[in-house]
Amino acid sequence: MAQVEQKKVEEDEAGLRLDRWFKIHYPGLGFGHLQKLLRSGQVRVDGGRAKTDTRIQPGQTIRVPPVGVDAARGAPLPLTPNTMRDKRDGDVLAQMLLYEDEKVYVFNKPAGLAVQGGSGVNRHVDSMLEAWRNRKGEKPRLVHRLDRDTSGVLVVARTRGAATALTKAFRERDTQKTYWAIVKGVPAPHEGRISTYLVREQTPDGDRMRVARHGDEGADHALSHYRVIDQVAQNFCWLEMEPYTGRTHQLRVHAAHIGHPILGDPKYFEHDTNWDFPGGVQNRLHLHARRIRIPNPAGGMIDQVAPLPPHMVQTFNLFGFDEAEMGD
Repeated sequence: MAQVEQKKVEEDEAGLRLDRWFKIHYPGLGFGHLQKLLRSGQVRVDGGRAKTDTRIQPGQTIRVPPVGVDAARGAPLPLTPNTMRDKRDGDVLAQMLLYEDEKVYVFNKPAGLAVQGGSGVNRHVDSMLEAWRNRKGEKPRLVHRLDRDTSGVLVVARTRGAATALTKAFRERDTQKTYWAIVKGVPAPHEGRISTYLVREQTPDGDRMRVARHGDEGADHALSHYRVIDQVAQNFCWLEMEPYTGRTHQLRVHAAHIGHPILGDPKYFEHDTNWDFPGGVQNRLHLHARRIRIPNPAGGMIDQVAPLPPHMVQTFNLFGFDEAEMGD
């Protein structure tokens, strides 16, 4: 029979949120299940009741009731469409979670997971959020999007009022979004801005954005900033990109427009027949929403950083790029 365990908080776990501690030690435990255990008082810290956002300190004792899953023997596998296949929606969301408060969730969306439904899309973040309806029946609300193949920070509102405030912040450009990309070649100059007009066009392979002229029907202005962080000779480089506007596929189109398309981009990476994809690099989109700074509806600023997806970690290692040098 499973027994209640008393676990000591280690020195390197100082300041960790309680839900993150459980995610590390019991990766199979769903977020909803943990909340029930906390509400019923079955999980306690030093004998007292606690919440998911309780910060723990070294030497404290966490009471862990039988939870129906084994303790972790190692870190959970990174989320990919394959590792998500058999997980419940609430469990996937819990593993994606970077930050939460009473108004906001911030997730690290894995590459390959769509944000909203569409043709041929069976599982997406919007439908998964049904699993996290609150006691009033409110479903968390999307306030911005990422392309299906782009990984990284995704902000979700927990209430109607928070959704209104966050949507306004995006619309009025009170946010700072930082992306990392690996592109073909090295832009000159190493730092600059890209200003174009973009228009949507339909192709046999689906919708695609193209650079247009000012005044063309349906054309919207798009402005991005970029800078080179590191490079591999003149063959590839690691770009930091910041979109000032938020047009569909904006960074992907802009990178291609200046002659340095993002590796693995199925829509905008055009190359001659003599060009070979680099060995050891996965042919997947190398674009990651690394960081977001946005006013918190509850007050202050949300400032969150998302770890790289596995395929970009692999490429960073192969090319000798060191993300630690950025310091975020």
